[in-house]
Amino acid sequence: MSVLTTNAKEILRDRYLLKDNDGKIVETPHQLFKRVANFVASIEKDNKTYWANNFYQLLKNLDFLPNSPTLMNAGLPKGQLSACFVLPIHDSLNSIFTTLKNAALIHQSGGGTGFNFSNLRPKDDYIASSGGCSSGPIAFMKIYDAATENVKQGGKRRGANMGILNIDHPDIESFIISKSNEKELQNFNISVGVSDRFMDAVRDNNNWKLINPKTKKVEKELKATKLWQLIVKEAWKTGDPGIVFLDTINKHNPTPYLGKIVSTNPCGELPLLAYESCNLGSVNLSNMITEKKIDWNKLNDIITTAIRFLDNIIDVNYYLLPEIKSITKKNRKIGLGVMGWAEMLIKLEIPYASLKAVDLAEKLMKFIQEKSYETSVQLAKEKGLSPLFINSAYFNKSPLRNATCNSIAPTGTISVIANTTYSIEPLFALAYKRTGILGGKTQIEVNSLFKEKMKKSGLWYKALKQHIFKNGSIKDFKNVSTDIKKIFKTSLEIPFKYHLLHQKAFQKYTDNAVSKTINLPKNTTIKDITEIYWTAWEYGLKGITVYRYGSRNEQILQKCNFDNLKIDCQ
Repeated sequence: MSVLTTNAKEILRDRYLLKDNDGKIVETPHQLFKRVANFVASIEKDNKTYWANNFYQLLKNLDFLPNSPTLMNAGLPKGQLSACFVLPIHDSLNSIFTTLKNAALIHQSGGGTGFNFSNLRPKDDYIASSGGCSSGPIAFMKIYDAATENVKQGGKRRGANMGILNIDHPDIESFIISKSNEKELQNFNISVGVSDRFMDAVRDNNNWKLINPKTKKVEKELKATKLWQLIVKEAWKTGDPGIVFLDTINKHNPTPYLGKIVSTNPCGELPLLAYESCNLGSVNLSNMITEKKIDWNKLNDIITTAIRFLDNIIDVNYYLLPEIKSITKKNRKIGLGVMGWAEMLIKLEIPYASLKAVDLAEKLMKFIQEKSYETSVQLAKEKGLSPLFINSAYFNKSPLRNATCNSIAPTGTISVIANTTYSIEPLFALAYKRTGILGGKTQIEVNSLFKEKMKKSGLWYKALKQHIFKNGSIKDFKNVSTDIKKIFKTSLEIPFKYHLLHQKAFQKYTDNAVSKTINLPKNTTIKDITEIYWTAWEYGLKGITVYRYGSRNEQILQKCNFDNLKIDCQ
């Protein structure tokens, strides 16, 4: 089995390894991977042992890891294995609180939920049945937030939500600033549901109408640019809201006859229909390098096995609601993505901030998508088509078993387990603190490839260690060559245009969406945010999120900002 880091072991002990009734750990990482592999292979009609071993090799070598609920719950009674859900909310107390109950059950099982609150009538709207006034979507979001705060996911991690409000809702201005106070909606990511028509209105400096979803009457008219400026100002100030481009999403909806997609999962990489769930997993690209070259044959084998693994989860999964089971089994959406992209580039000695890296991203993701589709076609021949395939957007193309195959997730915790970089993100820093994932604990990360490179160069000495612990980068360290500085350039040093180009390259061959946060330095301007959000729409991205360093008092990843650390730096 691949060697697990100290941080990985700590996370596995805290969240993933099974415990008895007294809280004592009763399995090892080896046994965890065996448990998951055996259970996921149990649905195979033939060669169960063969596939269980293949799945186990995939996991133990850290070449691929599934989303956290699968690692936590596979093989357990009523083990819910999916990470991502979207639930509908209609304009009635019954719908609002039924959905809240269902969301609580999903959070308890380890999943995250997305909602679009745009069906709810605006604040202070007249309610004929009671003679009272509506509380409005933001008030109900706060109720959902409070409930989430008190229901930990699987008892192991706090619930996560995506809250979306469409740009033409009368309460949109209040929604945009709803997270201006850091204490509000702490368990929500929020995004504005934006249409192409709105973007055209901004470009043309036209007025924009806010429409009551209940009466369909115009409640207010204002300049589209006023709303746009409010969005980018708040994103600059707090990191929220992001933008979800709903028209772009629905242009690529594989089952449009089932309705429009109006929401995503909490991190935005999965646009889903009401009650849909999806299983995610990520290939560790850092492990796909042999002798400074991409091992395409190995990558092909990993993709083939991983797609089968994710498809199997649909059949071995325990479904909390019959509606979720029905549509998930009919559409059979899965999302194979990647982690360790930045480390792959480092091993290839390609700077992240380069067109060569962007070109490789497109080539790589095209390969992953093609091999994913080929595997889905083979699974369809072996096990049958998705029941709704005949009406899908792919009917006249390849007979896929899965309505979607690929998605780029943020891979937060599984990247730590695999000891690699997050998703398609650049290095956040060469040394940094990670907080908020293990209660009040803090973990320190020093990039292992950087440490190895410095040792080979004879530069891994006290002054350099102190420099990266204080600054997070080697930008201003004189004794390191320019070429090495380019390869190890960190997120806050990389121009935002390259963040966008990488997201665009991966999105081109991703049938779901790409979760990516553009981490920006503190001196980023509102004008920069405007350009980022506008370019994202022009690039055909399905969503966009930014975070300006230090714009919130609490953030998960932080530069160490001290001169030295008493940790193992041998």
